[in-house]
Amino acid sequence: MAVFKNGTVLAGGKFVKADIRTEHGKIAEIGNIGGDGIDLNGLTVLPGLIDMHVHLREPGFERKEDIESGSRAAVRGGFTQVCCMPNTKPAVDNKVVVSYIKTRAREVGLCKIHPVGAITEGQEGKNLSAVGGMKSAGIVALSEDGKSVVNTKLMANAMLYAWDFGLKCLCHCEDASLVDGGVVNEGCSSTLAGLKGSIRAAEDIIIAREICLSESLGVPVHICHVSTYSGVQLIREAKARGVQVTAETCPHYFTLTDEIIRSFDANTKVNPPLREERDRLAIIAGLKDGTIDCIVTDHAPHHEDDKRVEYDLAAFGISGLETSFALSYTALVKSGELTLPELVQKMSKAPAEILGLDGGELAVGAPADFTAVDLDAQWTVDPAQFVSKGKNTPFAGRKVFGKIKLTVVDGDIKYEEKTL
Repeated sequence: MAVFKNGTVLAGGKFVKADIRTEHGKIAEIGNIGGDGIDLNGLTVLPGLIDMHVHLREPGFERKEDIESGSRAAVRGGFTQVCCMPNTKPAVDNKVVVSYIKTRAREVGLCKIHPVGAITEGQEGKNLSAVGGMKSAGIVALSEDGKSVVNTKLMANAMLYAWDFGLKCLCHCEDASLVDGGVVNEGCSSTLAGLKGSIRAAEDIIIAREICLSESLGVPVHICHVSTYSGVQLIREAKARGVQVTAETCPHYFTLTDEIIRSFDANTKVNPPLREERDRLAIIAGLKDGTIDCIVTDHAPHHEDDKRVEYDLAAFGISGLETSFALSYTALVKSGELTLPELVQKMSKAPAEILGLDGGELAVGAPADFTAVDLDAQWTVDPAQFVSKGKNTPFAGRKVFGKIKLTVVDGDIKYEEKTL
């Protein structure tokens, strides 16, 4: 049992001055609790953040990240649960690899880690993976993240098969034939930089396909890392028709535009690519009106050697777990675009609801997963201080608000800033 005292707690959609008592990994009481406890000094206490789209790289790419370093980054960023994508080596396409990840997560013992299984064997786009075995071992969804399933019939079968097991497909939307080797968004900035561009239709066409499949088959689908204004509109119109589609985006898509690629800093290279101001504003509008359900990091850590090369040769991806909340709070809440409860909905409750995870709110009987934040604390992003192995961020030097001070998982403190 533990008592956390003097916090400003978000419970039932409202902020209240309260203490939290935990027992056996659950919240046992929220209110004015007598006696001693861990003093939160008036910090804002939020439900543990949930990231439904991260890359932990293990097994196979531990040089970039591993389950321990990724878990440390997660709890430092306020995340109590993360869902790891299957593009490892070997791919997460069978129950043995799923069991390995779950075992390593228990050994590390920091955040809760939920594997996402590959849609096809080896992510080769030919044969469906053994979904039943992976479900029994602990996957929470299917994805071919890093690529789309090219064969539409195979994708339709995958969506039906996944739903038979109570799972959803999380769809990376990219027509590789239209990308055609592009490394940035095609537009003015790509022309000025002399870098090969990729048209936004490469993303939109697969978004439209997945929506059509969902509507025709009557099964849900989730669209990953939306980056285009036209993609937002496709999803908005589909929702208005009653299609069972949900969607996510990432902080870099509502805080940056492709103008930043003119620096030739490979830390700005990400997939989907950074788009234009019209796209950035549409992403914010989509978050505000509910078209985009949640904010994820698409945490994609890389070794410095993978980025310290020519832009064309550099790896795609941004290391995002340790900056996501502050970037989102600063860009969306401090600016008045969203309220703090609305941001928490995007970063905790909605991911839990989409994937059927236990969590996402602070209430008696709920998991004792929460994070304490100093909302007034301003700090500067310094990748040298990241605990993730991936220091690859385009936000180095950016000033942000919202400092994670404490992260609690199942009632146990998993991260505590020394100055608490």
